[in-house]
Amino acid sequence: MSLDYKVVIKHSKRKTASIYIERDSSITVIVPDGTTELEVQNLLKQNEYKIYKYQAKRALLNEKAIKRELVNGQSFLYLGRNYYLQYSDEVDGIQFKGRHFYAPEGSEDKLKAMFKEFYRQRGKKFIEPRVHRFAEMMGLKVEAVAIIELKNRWASCSVQRPKVNFNWKIMMAPVSVINYLIVHELAHFEHKRHSKDFWNEVDKILPDYQKQVQWLKEYGAGLDV
Repeated sequence: MSLDYKVVIKHSKRKTASIYIERDSSITVIVPDGTTELEVQNLLKQNEYKIYKYQAKRALLNEKAIKRELVNGQSFLYLGRNYYLQYSDEVDGIQFKGRHFYAPEGSEDKLKAMFKEFYRQRGKKFIEPRVHRFAEMMGLKVEAVAIIELKNRWASCSVQRPKVNFNWKIMMAPVSVINYLIVHELAHFEHKRHSKDFWNEVDKILPDYQKQVQWLKEYGAGLDV
């Protein structure tokens, strides 16, 4: 393959193998317990063209990632709308007011950490009640909701607990996209795979979910600080 990315191999109790192209174009291969390295390599070889095609598509989308400069007037997304950075010596963290994010001057790493904490805190208050509302609509119960750093995924879930995790970055997306990601994860409580039944479950709650899927494909790479 002319596109070469890191490959992560995971073993599970499942009976079939799956290949996932992550948002950073790395490859995750999930195979049944006992699968040999040679069998994994053969699987990758058999799917070489598909992997190349999806990596090329992912790389093209990643080119749309916005490179933000941490200067006065730089825009940052919050719930799908742009707000503007304004440095101030009257705040000690990110303060959100009007059309601005007010922040103290400091290093780039420190400011990015402040933004991440802002999105995490806002996400906890905004997303958690929505999760429980959609869960009730779907006849489910969720014990815990976490807003965390997820390297290559927008969200994940644990059916056993049950718990749902969301990437803090989704607080930059429109509300309709956040709703879709919530329903998507909750649908996995009943359907592990992206089967026809899975998508039918999503469609029952959000008939326009395909618009949100497309939005993430087109603009997801820009959800970052």
